[in-house]
Amino acid sequence: MAKADNKAMAGGATRLVSHLARALREKENLTQKALGEKLGYTGSAISAMETCAQPPSDEMLVKLEEAIGAGLGVFQEAREWVRLEKFPPHFQDFALLEKTAVTLSMFETQVISGLFQTDAYARALITGGFPVLSDQRVEELVEARMARTELFEREPVALIELVLDEAALRRGIGSQAIMVEQYQHLVELARRRNVSMQVLPLDCGFSGEHAGVRGGMTLVETPKHERLVYMETQGESLLLSAPAKVSMLSQQYAKIRAQALGPRESLAFIRKLAGEQQ
Repeated sequence: MAKADNKAMAGGATRLVSHLARALREKENLTQKALGEKLGYTGSAISAMETCAQPPSDEMLVKLEEAIGAGLGVFQEAREWVRLEKFPPHFQDFALLEKTAVTLSMFETQVISGLFQTDAYARALITGGFPVLSDQRVEELVEARMARTELFEREPVALIELVLDEAALRRGIGSQAIMVEQYQHLVELARRRNVSMQVLPLDCGFSGEHAGVRGGMTLVETPKHERLVYMETQGESLLLSAPAKVSMLSQQYAKIRAQALGPRESLAFIRKLAGEQQ
C-alpha cells in the first residue's frame, strides 16, 4: 500500500528523475540489476526508483550522476528538488525560503527546532508522532530534515537566532542518551559566530507568564530584505507577509527574546541539563 501511495503522490522532480534514470540506463544497455551493482543497490531498489515506488535517496542521486549522468549534471541538479518533495506539503514553500534566508529568528515551545535537531532526536520524534508512518517515510523525513542543516555552512552565512522554551528542552524524546547528544549538539551550534541561542525559563515572569504563550514562530528575512513570518500547528502552516502583521509579531518576538536568559546563561543552562541526564 505504501509503495502504491508513493507512486500516486510522487512529485514532478521524482517522476522526472525516474524517467531519466531509466532512459540513461537503457542507453548504456544496463539492466536494473547491473545498474544496481554499479551503484551498490539491489535491482529491486533501482526498479522501485524507476517506478516511483520509492523516491531516490540523496546518496542514490549522487551515484546515479557518477554512473550514468553522462556529464549532464541532471541528477546533481535534481537533488534539491527531490529532497524538497520529501517534506510535508505544508512545509515545502517555507523550506525554499529557509534555504536562502538572510536571517532566521525562531521561537519554539514544544520541541527543539528541526534545524537544530540531531539525527537520533529527529528520528525518535518523527517515529513517535501521529499519524503513524512507515519506516521508509520516517527515513525520508529524517534525511530531508538533516539536509536542512546545510544552512549552517552556507556562504554567505545566514544569521540564525533561536529562543527555546525550557519546556521544549525538558521534554524527553527517545531516551536519555538521545537527549544528552541533543543538548551537546545545541552547545556546539551555539558556539558558532552566526548563531545565537537563548532559553526562555519556565519562571521568566512573576508567575511564568511571557509574550510567547500563543505558540512558536519563525521570522524570515529574504535576500531581497522582505520580512515574513512562518507559523505551524497540527500539520498546517501560515506564511504572513502583511507589513502590519509582520511588524506586530516582530515586536512580540523581541519581547520574548528580552524575557529569555542571555546567550551565556542559556549555554550554561543547557550544559546543566546535559549533566542531569548523564
